[in-house]
Amino acid sequence: MAIDDLLDEHEQGERVRNWLRSNALTLVGGVLLGLAVIYGWRWWGEHRLTQSHQMHATYEQAIRQAEAGTADAGAVLAGQQGAYATLAALRVAKIQVEAGKADEAIATLRGVEADPTLQPVVTQRLAQLLIATDKADEALKLLDGQTDSAGLELRGDALLATGQREQAREEYNKALTALDVAAPSRRRLELKLQDAGGRVSDPAEPT
Repeated sequence: MAIDDLLDEHEQGERVRNWLRSNALTLVGGVLLGLAVIYGWRWWGEHRLTQSHQMHATYEQAIRQAEAGTADAGAVLAGQQGAYATLAALRVAKIQVEAGKADEAIATLRGVEADPTLQPVVTQRLAQLLIATDKADEALKLLDGQTDSAGLELRGDALLATGQREQAREEYNKALTALDVAAPSRRRLELKLQDAGGRVSDPAEPT
């Protein structure tokens, strides 16, 4: 090997050592940051898993209490958030209704902080219960701004329950317009419109 080559290697080695000395703190910091990210990710995963198990246990407890007829079964879900909590509240409310405890079902649905994607389902189920328990005025306020067929139908039900037949017919007509012609619920909605004194027109005709 030529002397020049050795000098080049020596010079390159010195440059590497100098660079390492100059950047030692940066390198150590990068390694520590990488370890922190890995540890943090593992901790977060374990934390989420623990939370998931706790939530599942809470929701199972609420459902078991509802099935056993325990008072205030829905109180276990009060303030709970997320899709699991919402689905559990809907299940508990259904059990309570079947047991003839509509007021408890209303409290259950009001107590949970519904997942945004499931909020319309909770709102409409709650409105049904309010109408069935002579709280149609509350149901109307709850359904204010509803534009889908199910919401409009419930508004019609609430208006009819308060004696506002003409307004109920308007909501039923709007619901039919928003509903697919082949929808299974169409016949039920047509019967409601007729019971309210309305006329069922052909889907192709203007209402």
